[in-house]
Amino acid sequence: MSASNVLIGGGTGFIGSRLCNILKNKGYGITVVSRMPGIQNISWSDLHAKGLPKDTTAVVNLAGQNVMDFRRRWTPGFKQNVFTSRINTTISLAKMINEAQQKPSVFVTISGVGVYKPNQEKEYTEDSKCEEFDFFSKLCKNWEEAADLNVEARNCCRTVTIRSGVVLGKEGGMIKQLYLPFYLGLGGPVGNGSQFMPWIHIDDLINLIVYAIETPKVEGILNGVAPQPCTNKDFSKAFAKALRRPAFVPLPSFVLNLLLNKERAVMITEGQKVLPKKTQAVGFKYKYPDIESACKAIVSEK
Repeated sequence: MSASNVLIGGGTGFIGSRLCNILKNKGYGITVVSRMPGIQNISWSDLHAKGLPKDTTAVVNLAGQNVMDFRRRWTPGFKQNVFTSRINTTISLAKMINEAQQKPSVFVTISGVGVYKPNQEKEYTEDSKCEEFDFFSKLCKNWEEAADLNVEARNCCRTVTIRSGVVLGKEGGMIKQLYLPFYLGLGGPVGNGSQFMPWIHIDDLINLIVYAIETPKVEGILNGVAPQPCTNKDFSKAFAKALRRPAFVPLPSFVLNLLLNKERAVMITEGQKVLPKKTQAVGFKYKYPDIESACKAIVSEK
């Protein structure tokens, strides 16, 4: 076995599968906790029964129902699944860390910028005060508390929570939903497009997770967003330009409210200006700091 082994909750999705590949290429051993069978996978029930795999040096939780799966209706049952799939898995992993005789050195969890209230003027950093004001802010607060509630987990290993923006990559998330309409020349901003869109290229999010694992000074909250903020209109122009297509077809906000439910559509129809002040202060370097370079990379990806 490798001397450094990472346990990943939810390692089969859009972000998790890419993280696994990067860590393997760096020589890490990988164990994925998942409902899906696989050579390197264990089930959540196996984890509870047997505890952390031997020589686990880092634990990462990416598990959770995909909120951006727009094929799923925003029903009370789906909302509950979105909520519990994140909270319960985080609590489970914290519990396993506490019970392990050999503790990992770090526990990395993902949260979201939904913890910050939409605002056109205010700038948010990791030090900004956060209060519950809607479903997603409550989700993020509870999600982060699930990692922090367990005082023993905080005392026995380093904890890092990455508040991720919209993750941009060709294989999943928002881009997967928008690629075809933009490719057909039917893309454009949502509403007037003036709302901020906190974002990060998937490669930068993966690199930030790895940086959090490997850098002992990194601890606490990090904003997982690109350092150059952009609006929804900025993104639409950059993505259309990368595809060499026009972006003249605006999508009225009320259409998204009808299709997705207003409570979920707020992720796209409203936004926040979020800055990665602490993320940069701890020395993390971005591969794609601006939306133009990120969109070009996504379009050129095979």
